[in-house]
Amino acid sequence: MANNKYDAIVIGAGMSGSWAAKELCEKGVKTLLLERGRDVKHIENYPTTNLNPWEFKHRGDIPHDIKEANPVISRCYAYREDNQHFFVKDSDHPYVQDKPFDWIRGYQVGGKSLMWARQTQRWSDYDFEGPDRDGFAVDWPIRYSDLAPWYSHVEKFVGISGNKDGLDSLPDGEFLPPWQLNCVEEYFKEVVSKNYKDRHMIYGRCAHLTEPQEIHKQQGRGQCLNRTECERGCPFGGYFSANSSTIPWALKTGNLTLRPFSVVESILFDKENNKASGVRVIDTNTKEVIEYEADVIFLNAGAINTTALLLNSKSETFPDGLGNHNGILGKYAAFHNYRPTIRARYEGFDDKKSLGRRPTSGYVPRFRNVKRQETDFLRGYAAGFGANRWKQTAPTDSLGRELTDNIMNDKPGLSPWMVNSHMMGETIPKETSYFALDENKKDEWGMPLIKISMDYDENDEKMIQDFFEQFTEMYEKAGFVDIRTHDSHKAPGLDIHEMGGVRMGRDPNTSLLNEWNQLHSCSNVIVTDGACMTSTSTQNPSLTYMAVAARAANHVIDESKKGNSI
Repeated sequence: MANNKYDAIVIGAGMSGSWAAKELCEKGVKTLLLERGRDVKHIENYPTTNLNPWEFKHRGDIPHDIKEANPVISRCYAYREDNQHFFVKDSDHPYVQDKPFDWIRGYQVGGKSLMWARQTQRWSDYDFEGPDRDGFAVDWPIRYSDLAPWYSHVEKFVGISGNKDGLDSLPDGEFLPPWQLNCVEEYFKEVVSKNYKDRHMIYGRCAHLTEPQEIHKQQGRGQCLNRTECERGCPFGGYFSANSSTIPWALKTGNLTLRPFSVVESILFDKENNKASGVRVIDTNTKEVIEYEADVIFLNAGAINTTALLLNSKSETFPDGLGNHNGILGKYAAFHNYRPTIRARYEGFDDKKSLGRRPTSGYVPRFRNVKRQETDFLRGYAAGFGANRWKQTAPTDSLGRELTDNIMNDKPGLSPWMVNSHMMGETIPKETSYFALDENKKDEWGMPLIKISMDYDENDEKMIQDFFEQFTEMYEKAGFVDIRTHDSHKAPGLDIHEMGGVRMGRDPNTSLLNEWNQLHSCSNVIVTDGACMTSTSTQNPSLTYMAVAARAANHVIDESKKGNSI
């Protein structure tokens, strides 16, 4: 073990793991960053980033045979020919679905930070206090004031575009200049403001460099050019990814060892010292089993894989999984409900059109049950909102003279303005929603397959109906016509916001992590990815993951300076 000893080990080189590694390495901590997938170097390993549409064999679409072989990832909106190499094929890491669940994964250095939608909103105290007030989960052991300085710390480094909106339900952050709403979006914003005191339509906050600051230039990143080809990997570093930002920053310190192709089989537990002592790793190329030692271990493999790794880390002290002293490891998982959408047409601004592209559009923060319980369902939802029109051309799905006539008589014009909104609803963590290990089925590494059981409930159905009712009313007040609601009935998972399984809490009897994200019963194991979430709120979660990871890493460093054992 002499050559395999580090101060810290971070498992998972994605969004939150790269932040833990960056913070540790900056403070002189010798850190091993483990990633089960391949290495992806910024720019060098973005093979499609500068290709034109006609340079793709299938013009960006996924061929039918690949879709048939990969039914789960093929249902993901972001899975296309230009970025399919960043997605895990269904056959590469199978799992067991107790109930339908579409698990979307990115096994590579950078993880899903290469493919994320880059939406970034802070939580407020209404979100952290929600479970205690409403009784739908255990009380969070932290509040907004605990995380606020770390939100700022992360935002300054990442680069977040947004407005200072002055909303207590969606705190302002450290923002770069925003893009602008188009004329129909601005009109809808005015209608909402005029008719509702407690509802707002704002421009979506996103992790894009509209005006790079010195800290971003030091990272080697440049301004976002509005290409909206982000999921290919941005050669300019215009949006935040672990590959363009936190991992190169950590490597620059000389304190980081990055090891891809490393599946962590288990975390090793030292019964005598009541601490984790290291990890057991399987090299995916050679199948060699290697053990690494460390004083502290950060677990950032993604909510499901993090939970599964703890469940698979069994010992005499923890026969049901590391830290599972109360039997709730893997339980009380939750996700975001993206099923419903509502669209309509606006017969106005015929003389206007939008120019260029933007990486995001409008956002309606949660307005239901924020300060008091006012509906027959718990919690609430946020929503995206966008308006657009496009060039209309003659149909080309005919043959012969009909096709020729269509082309010859074509008089291109613009479509009417179309508006669309999608809901992002908070789901309730339940004991019956869980991640577990299958007792009989193994993966190619000899580890138990992960079993997932998640579903919608009556609360979700009531929330969907409320979204339809409220947005129909808002659309009508705006004069939108041909209003159409749609419920996709898609399975959980395609939101790609699975959370929980190793939740934080004040009481060790009902939670697994304390206020610093340490396992209650094994304090040198720290979980700072989606698994730690006690509840989901309605905001996109990545910013909170990064802030939580930075906070926990600096706590470890501060305690070490004081001479305190973690």
